[in-house]
Amino acid sequence: MPYQLSNPAFGTSRGTSASRQIRRVAAARGAGTSLLAVVALSWSGGKDSALALHALRGEHGTEPVALITTVTENDGRVSMHGVRRELVQAQAEAVGVPLVEVVIPAACPNDVYEACMVRALAVPPLAGVGTFAFADLFLEDIRAYRAQRLAAAGRSATFPLWGRGTAALARQFVDAGFQAMLVCVDPAQLDASFAGRAYDRTLLADLPADVDPCGENGEFHTFVHAGPIFEHPIAIERGETVTRDGFVFCDILPVRTAALDLKRRTAADQSA
Repeated sequence: MPYQLSNPAFGTSRGTSASRQIRRVAAARGAGTSLLAVVALSWSGGKDSALALHALRGEHGTEPVALITTVTENDGRVSMHGVRRELVQAQAEAVGVPLVEVVIPAACPNDVYEACMVRALAVPPLAGVGTFAFADLFLEDIRAYRAQRLAAAGRSATFPLWGRGTAALARQFVDAGFQAMLVCVDPAQLDASFAGRAYDRTLLADLPADVDPCGENGEFHTFVHAGPIFEHPIAIERGETVTRDGFVFCDILPVRTAALDLKRRTAADQSA
């Protein structure tokens, strides 16, 4: 279970993940690691987050002590992406990094969001984290905003994918063996029929020329369910497609089968 921080009052630890997070931060600090060297990764569950984790591990030799996601309190879904929280929890389990959920209200005003994040940074496990990684690619205003807010809290921001060409990054994602599905589409920028499609070479070829192949302008959002950062894939199935608040969402559902549970138990036994 994740470590959950609620609004307006933060909750307590649920399950073992919270204590594990705190121990990992303490171990890093106890080993002489500076505050700024302890990293947490902002996590939406989409392809850019997955690529950022891949880059942190493979190119920088950095293992985050936590993934941070925001969950809307009224429906228990990841903000903007509309993905069920249990699926993001499954991702965190599969990548082996504990998850911190910051719970925010629906249609959250920016000042409320900022207050939630300030409180999240003030308590364990994030109180021991000095650097926060983000998967932003080229939007200068977003980068400046994140860096400014963190600097005000005595922290720093890092952007492991910054400045990379989005066409090349999209191909890298597919070629590396990642698998993802489009879970949210802005119909003002991309046809609604793209919701629910696999993010693959065919989709990249079908995208209109004015749509960024990584959806960096908000054209679409994805959910990653397999790839080299995962110990095992996330079993999902496609649910209904709905229009809500001007966006088209394709619901995805977790698949739980006896065979999948047996496979995970067998893998755990073999690694023990």
